Amino acid sequence: MNFEGLDPGLAEYAPAIHSALDPVLDAHLNPSLLQNVELDPEGVALEALPVQESVHIMEGVYSELHSVVAEVGVPVSVSHFDLHEEMLWVGSHGGHATSFFGPTLERYSSFQVNGSDDIRQIQSLENGVLFLTKNNLKYMARGGLIIFDYLLEESEDMHSLLLTDSSTLLVGGLQNHILEIDLNTVQETQKYAVETPGVTIMRQTNRFFFCGHTSGKISLRDLRTFKVEHEFDAFSGSLSDFDVHGNLLATCGFSSRLTGLACDRFLKVYDLRMMRAITPLQVHVDPAFLRFIPTYTSRLAIISQSGQCQFCEPTGLANPADIFHVNPVGPLLMTFDVSASKQALAFGDSEGCVHLWTDSPEPSFNPYSRETEFALPCLVDSLPPLDWSQDLLPLSLIPVPLTTDTLLSDWPAANSAPAPRRAPPVDAEILRTMKKVGFIGYAPNPRTRLRNQIPYRLKESDSEFDSFNKVTESPVGREEEPHLHMVSKKYRKVTIKYSKLGLEDFDFKHYNKTLFAGLEPHIPNAYCNCMIQVLYFLEPVRCLIQNHLCQKEFCLACELGFLFHMLDLSRGDPCQGSNFLRAFRTIPEASALGLILADSDEASGKGNLARLIQRWNRFILTQLHQDMQEMEGPQAYRGAGGSFCSSGDSVIGQLFSCEMENCSLCRCGSETVRASSTLLFTLSYPEGSNSDKTGKNCDFAQVLKRSICLEQNTQAWCDNCEKYQPTIQTRNICHLPDILVINCEVNSSKEADFWRMQAEFAFKMAIKKYGGEISKNKEFALADWKELGSPEGMLVCSSIEELKNVWLPFSIRMKMTKNKGLDVCNWTDGDEMQWGPARAEEEHGVYVYDLMATVVHILDSRTGGSLVAHIKVGETYHQRKEGVTHQQWYLFNDFLIEPIDKHEAVQFDMNWKVPAILYYIKRNLNSKYSLNIKNPIEASVLMAEASLARKQRKTHTTFIPLMLNEMPQVGDLVGLDAEFVTLNEEEAELRSDGTKSTIKPSQMSVARITCVRGQGPSEGIPFIDDYISTQEQVVDYLTQYSGIKPGDLDAKISSKHLTTLKSTYLKLRFLIDIGVKFVGHGLQKDFRVINLMVPKDQVLDTVYLFHMPRKRMISLRFLAWYFLDLKIQGETHDSIEDARTALQLYRKYLELSKNGTEPDSFHKVLKGLYEKGRKLDWKVPEPEGQTSPKNAAVFSSVLAL
Repeated sequence: MNFEGLDPGLAEYAPAIHSALDPVLDAHLNPSLLQNVELDPEGVALEALPVQESVHIMEGVYSELHSVVAEVGVPVSVSHFDLHEEMLWVGSHGGHATSFFGPTLERYSSFQVNGSDDIRQIQSLENGVLFLTKNNLKYMARGGLIIFDYLLEESEDMHSLLLTDSSTLLVGGLQNHILEIDLNTVQETQKYAVETPGVTIMRQTNRFFFCGHTSGKISLRDLRTFKVEHEFDAFSGSLSDFDVHGNLLATCGFSSRLTGLACDRFLKVYDLRMMRAITPLQVHVDPAFLRFIPTYTSRLAIISQSGQCQFCEPTGLANPADIFHVNPVGPLLMTFDVSASKQALAFGDSEGCVHLWTDSPEPSFNPYSRETEFALPCLVDSLPPLDWSQDLLPLSLIPVPLTTDTLLSDWPAANSAPAPRRAPPVDAEILRTMKKVGFIGYAPNPRTRLRNQIPYRLKESDSEFDSFNKVTESPVGREEEPHLHMVSKKYRKVTIKYSKLGLEDFDFKHYNKTLFAGLEPHIPNAYCNCMIQVLYFLEPVRCLIQNHLCQKEFCLACELGFLFHMLDLSRGDPCQGSNFLRAFRTIPEASALGLILADSDEASGKGNLARLIQRWNRFILTQLHQDMQEMEGPQAYRGAGGSFCSSGDSVIGQLFSCEMENCSLCRCGSETVRASSTLLFTLSYPEGSNSDKTGKNCDFAQVLKRSICLEQNTQAWCDNCEKYQPTIQTRNICHLPDILVINCEVNSSKEADFWRMQAEFAFKMAIKKYGGEISKNKEFALADWKELGSPEGMLVCSSIEELKNVWLPFSIRMKMTKNKGLDVCNWTDGDEMQWGPARAEEEHGVYVYDLMATVVHILDSRTGGSLVAHIKVGETYHQRKEGVTHQQWYLFNDFLIEPIDKHEAVQFDMNWKVPAILYYIKRNLNSKYSLNIKNPIEASVLMAEASLARKQRKTHTTFIPLMLNEMPQVGDLVGLDAEFVTLNEEEAELRSDGTKSTIKPSQMSVARITCVRGQGPSEGIPFIDDYISTQEQVVDYLTQYSGIKPGDLDAKISSKHLTTLKSTYLKLRFLIDIGVKFVGHGLQKDFRVINLMVPKDQVLDTVYLFHMPRKRMISLRFLAWYFLDLKIQGETHDSIEDARTALQLYRKYLELSKNGTEPDSFHKVLKGLYEKGRKLDWKVPEPEGQTSPKNAAVFSSVLAL
C-alpha cells in the first residue's frame, strides 16, 4: 500500500501491528480499491496500538493475541471464522473482503466483492464463501474467483442469511418476505411471507428457525413450513443481537425512552421449554453483541461498542470482575464473532483494524480443519541475455514485434500445395467380420463410434498427457502408432445375446468348455462376480459359508452359501447371484460406501471399477465376519446345523484377520499401544516414486513390508498433553493371517507408472541374470531361448513374452522376529531347494504364502471396462468336477472361463490390465481346517410357520403343511408352480429391418411359490403356498398372468400367507437335497428366477414331455384342454391350479407312453396334438364353439393306438 501523502504516523502503522505486514505485500492489491476511501485527516496515533511483539497468553483466559489492519480507515462491517479452514474473513463498508490465515493473521487473500455497498454477512462453505450485500449474493472461491453472482431486486435491502443445509439458503432483510435460494441451481425456490418486516438476524436449532426483527420481536418458525410457532416481544425499541443455546434464548437491544432509543442493560432470557421469559440478566456494559461460548458452562459473552466485554452465566448474576477491555483503534467496535472451537474471538473496529483474542498461545479455529491451499509464488519470465559472440545462438530468442509485412515463412502459392486430410482407415474388426456380396461388404457394427460420425485425430498424443485411463477403441493404425494397445479378446466384456427364446438358444459352452460354473453379468451390481469366484475357490471359505445358516432375512453369508451350493452342483452351466445381490442391495452399509451402482453407471462404466471392487472386497470380508459372529441363541430354522466355530468367534477372522499393535508416539515422549486387527492390507507405495524419471528398483516384498508395518505421521489425541498432537503411528504384527488379502490401490497414473517401472526393472534383471546384457531392440533366436531355459539357468520361462510386465512374485516368505518385527522376501522354487520345505520352517515363525488369485481391472473405452479374475484352482475342485488331481490357473470373466498359463496371472500391461486385488494363501492351508460340509437345512423348515401378513387368518389358508408321516422321500413327486412380478422393464432396440433386439431382459422377482403333494391319499393338496414379501419397487404385477394383485405382497394389508424369500427358498432347497422330483410346466424359467440349481434328473417338465423337436412349445392351458378336458387360466393364473394340472398331465404322459416304453405310439399322439393346435391357432375354443377333443372320434382312435 502506498502511504505517501498520509500522516507520518500511518506510515509505520501496519508494521507496528504485525511484522508480517510489509508494505511490499500490498502491491498485490488493486490500488484503485482505495481511491474513494476517505481517511481521517488527523491520522492514527501509535499510542492507540498497545500490542507488543511478544504477548503472554494465560491458558483458559481470553487475552489479545494479534491485531492487524484490513483496510486503513474503512470500518469493518462483518467478521466470520471459516468453518472449514484455519481462516478469518473480514468484510468492510467499502465492499472489500480480506482473509487472514491462522492465529498469526497472515494475509491470505483480498478482493473486492461490491463496488459501492457494504458486506453485511459472510458464510463459509466447503468450496467457497458467500457474501451478502444490500441486493446481491455472491459466491466466491477463497482465492477470489467468482463461482456465481446472484442479483436480487433493486428494492431489496438484505441484512441476514442462514444456511439451512448444504445447498439451501435463507436470505432476509427489511422487506416483508424471506427468500429461499437453492445453491445448486442458483435459483429462488420459495418466498416466505413475514408478518413483521425487518428480519436482520436469523438463527437455527433442531426445533425452530429464529428470526430477529428490527421492531424488537423474535419469531420462532417451523422448520418445514416456516409458519410462526411462537413470538417473543423482547424490546420496545429495537433488537441489537440474540443467540440460542440448548433451551435458552438470550437477547440484547434498545428500549424506547422519552429522548429516543437507549441501550438496555437488561438481557432478556427465555426458556424454550416453557416458552416464557425468565429473570432478566443485568450486566455492567452497554450490550451490542452477545454470543454463547459453551465450553465448561453455558457462558455468555456480552460486548459493548466501546470495547468492554463481560462473561456471565445466563441464569446467574453478572460480576464486574469478569469484564475485560478490547482496545479498538477507532472509537467503536463494529463486529464480533466466535470461532467454532470457542478458542478465539474476533473484533472489528471502525478504523479497519481486526483484533484476535484467544485463550491459548496456539489456538485452532475449528476442531478439524482441512489443509489450506496456498498460491504458488509469481514467477516473472525475463528475457535471457544474448551473447553475440556465439555463432550457434538461435535468433528465435529475439522478440519480434508485430508487423504487417509478408514474412519469410509465408511461401507463395506456386511453391506450396494443400494437403487434404486423409480419411481414417477402416476398423480392423469390421474388415475381419465383413462378408462380401458382389462388390459390397456387410459387417456387424462393432459399436466403437457413433452412427454417421467419423472422429479425426487433430493432434498426436502428448507425452505429458495422462493416458492412464485411455485405451484405444480399435487396432486401427497399430503399426503406425505403437502407443495404441488392444485388449485381448478373452479379456473383453462379455454380453449375452438375447433372442425371442431368451437364453435358451445362447451357446454358453462356446465361452466355457470346463465343468466350472460362470456367473451371468446382466444383474444389477454384478461387477462383483469375479470376487465371488475368488471366495468360492478358497476351500475353507467355501465349506465355512455353506455350513452357515442364521435367522436374518438378508444375511450375505447365508445367500453366499446358497450361491456356492449352486456352483457346486453346476456342470459348466452358468449361475446367477440374483438373490445374493438382492440381499446385498438391502445392506445400509453397502449403500453408504457407494457400492450400489445405478444401471446407467454400470452399463456405461462411469464408476471407477478398480476402487469399487477394492471397497467391495473390504466390505464383504467385514460383513461375513460380522454375520458369523452374530450366530447365537436359537436358530431361525428349527434344527439348523451348527456353525463352523463358536458363536463368540468367527472363522472368517481366523482365516483373514491379522492381529497387530498400533503404537502412537507423541512428541512429548508418551507412547500409547492399542491392539487391533485387520482383514486386509492396502499397498502403500514409496513417496516420490515418480519424481525421478529413472525411478528406484523395489521388490514387491519391500513394498508389502512397508504396507504391513506402516509408519506415518498424523494428528492424534495425547492423554498426557490433553489435546491433539502430531504423533508417529507405527504398526507391529503379532499374528499373521492364513489368507493374505491385498488391495493394490492403483488408482492413478502415478501408481500405474510405478508398477510399469518396477516391471521393467524386473525384466532387465531377469535377462541380465540369465541371458546377459541385451538392448531394447535385440531379438532372441530359438536356440538362445533354449539356452536360457536350460536347467543350469533355472529359468522357467519359455519365451521373452513371459518375462514382460511381471513384477509380482508367485510366492513370498514371511518371518516373525522376536521383537515383533517382520521380514518379507520374494520366494521361488529354487529358494525352497536351498532353505528346505516351508512346513518345517513354520515352527520357527517362518511362513510361505502362494499366490492364489489376482483381480484385475480391464480398461476398454469401447465397453466401459470390466473386472476379471485369475484364479489358481486347487486339487479338490478338479477332483470333484473332473475326477483328476492337479492344479491349474483359470481366467474367470463372468461366464467366460478359460485355462491360462500361470505367467499370465502376474502379467500386468498397465495400458489396459491394471491389478486391483491380490490373494495369497499359506501353504498347506487346507490341512488346518475341517473341510466337511454338513447341510444345515433340516426337515423342520417344512413345518407350519407364522405369516408376515397382519390380516392373514386361518380361514384364508390355502394349503395344509406336511405332517411328520408325510415327509418326502427320494423319488417322490412334487407339483411346482411359481408366479412372478416385474422389477425392471425389458430394454430393447428396433433394428433397421424392423426386428427387435433385446439389450437387457426384464428383471423378474418371484411373488408366489406353490408345491402340491404328488402321491398318497392327499395327492394334489398344496403343502406350500407362499406369497413372497419384497422390499423392492414392483413395476408390473402382471396380474393377468400371475394372479398377483397390488397389496398381496404388502405385510400391512395382505390377507395371504406372506413369507420371506429366504424361508421359502430353504423349503425348496430341502426338497432338492432330499431328492424329490419336481413336476411342472416351464420349470426351467421358474428355477432360474428363484435362483435354484436343480439336477436335471429331478425335473419333469411337461413343456418338454409334450414337445416335438424343432416345433413350438405348447402352453399348459392348451394341453389341459386337449388331454384333460380342463378349462384353466380363464381370467388370471392360479399357481395351485397350474401345479395340479401339471401333475395330471404327467400322469397322462405315463399313461399314453406306457411309462415311456412305447415312444412310437406317443409320437403319433403328439402329431395329432400339433395338427389340432395348428387348426385352432393354438387357442382354446369357447364352450359353445368347439367340443372337447375327448369326445371326438379322432381322439378315441389316437388313444386306441
